[in-house]
Amino acid sequence: MNTARMPLRELGADGPATLHSRISTWIRSQIASGAWPAHFRLKPEPELAAELGVSRGTLRRALSTLIEEGALVQIRGKGTFVTSTVVEPAIAQKLTSLAEDFASQGVALTTKVLRARVTVPPPAVTALLELPNRARIFELVRLRSTPDGPVALLANYVRTDLARGIEKVDFEAETLFGTLAGRYGLHITSGRRTFTATAADDVQARHLDVPAGSPLQYVEQVTYLAGGEPIEYSDVWIRSDRLRVTSMLSRR
Repeated sequence: MNTARMPLRELGADGPATLHSRISTWIRSQIASGAWPAHFRLKPEPELAAELGVSRGTLRRALSTLIEEGALVQIRGKGTFVTSTVVEPAIAQKLTSLAEDFASQGVALTTKVLRARVTVPPPAVTALLELPNRARIFELVRLRSTPDGPVALLANYVRTDLARGIEKVDFEAETLFGTLAGRYGLHITSGRRTFTATAADDVQARHLDVPAGSPLQYVEQVTYLAGGEPIEYSDVWIRSDRLRVTSMLSRR
């Protein structure tokens, strides 16, 4: 996360009079510019207040304003996050992978690796994985298929500082979550998933064997280790005609 001590002064004399209002304005600009994308986790209050050069009380007033506006959300024990710009239904709460789901149902699943490399990710991924600018990560793009044909296209980004040498793994034979746990002792304990509908672009259409513009289920995911560190970000595009997302819900 790229927080400097300058931004509040850079708002200038024309900015809001109160310091907490100036902080709120600056945070809104971070969100609007995409520097803090949806689901971005802010630094802990003491650290963020110190970097901005303000008291924790002033920072809390600014955060409270943005929480009331719906721009931020606080989750007990997890931190403060930028909210999504769309409504997120509380579905599919169990954090399992597609490979684990298909295996549990006895469905044969094959994997084709389309790309596996260490690279610099898009800025939004860098922010969500809480990495410094230009940090390199492992990018893994795979196509999952059943005997009926392709069902999902997955693009995963994994922190290489926590999983060195992961680019050497054969991910047509091994699963990502299984590799992180078995080879690196990295146990994913929580995650955040967003489900939306999207239209297939030319690349997604080609790999999933559908016409361009066909409806797809899109899943965006960030996963975390037990200590709260983000370890992986993924984009998943699913053929809705071959795979449905279903959840069992309980009413309190």
